[in-house]
Amino acid sequence: MRYIIAVAAVVFLFTACKKDKFTTVPQISFKSVKPNAYQQGLTLDDDLPVMTVNVTDAEGDLGFISGKDTSFIYFKNLRTSKFDSVQLPNIKQAATKNFQGDISVNMKQFLGVPNNAKKDTIFFEIYVKDFAKNKSNVIVSDKPVYYIP
Repeated sequence: MRYIIAVAAVVFLFTACKKDKFTTVPQISFKSVKPNAYQQGLTLDDDLPVMTVNVTDAEGDLGFISGKDTSFIYFKNLRTSKFDSVQLPNIKQAATKNFQGDISVNMKQFLGVPNNAKKDTIFFEIYVKDFAKNKSNVIVSDKPVYYIP
């Protein structure tokens, strides 16, 4: 009987300590930034960095539903402290329970650098909010965007 209780306690500890990949609060992780360099004055969107993050959410309550709700991804440029957000698109068809997907954002509106800046590196703080206004974990981009004057 002691062994059954001990085994049950160990099994309970392992299941209690297991971190669930899909939680009510969205979870994000940094994937990439490409290209990783930015030169002020570029006008072609193809030349501007695109940041990609991975997001998971247990309810899949992310995206945009016209007339109902909207969720956003938020960026803060840690060089200039510029803070802004981007509305997520309508992903109703893909956003099901235990949703996992990548969000790619053109960083054009987040790259402002003072005119007198020399070569520099720019990191970003990133998070998302779902329809229930649950704020995800806040991450800092693993790789910088290099600013070239």
